[in-house]
Amino acid sequence: MGKKILAVDDSSSIRKIVEFSLKSKGFQVTTAADGQEALEFLAKDKPDAIILDINMPRLDGFGFLKKIKADGAYASIPVMMLTTEGQHEDMETARSLGAEHYIVKPFKPSELIAAIEKLVP
Repeated sequence: MGKKILAVDDSSSIRKIVEFSLKSKGFQVTTAADGQEALEFLAKDKPDAIILDINMPRLDGFGFLKKIKADGAYASIPVMMLTTEGQHEDMETARSLGAEHYIVKPFKPSELIAAIEKLVP
């Protein structure tokens, strides 16, 4: 079985692109529409990596990242940001909160796959 990836984004089209791209390379993909839904998933299963948007309802990406990195059960899960927010400050905030990689939308599926393969070899 392939590595398990949790993709968290409020855009259903982005979730579908991520899911299709990664499944085509053998990854198992679960999706969530916001940080709160992602936390509910984590209570049941632990992915090998998380792909995370910033701007989402209920619980945004930064809030979600703070919560999981503060929890010993999830702190070691690598997180890649996938967001429209390309400002330097957002990138620095994400890195300071524990994100390992940052991709700005729009993105190429090949770029996403290469980044995930580095995060979860």
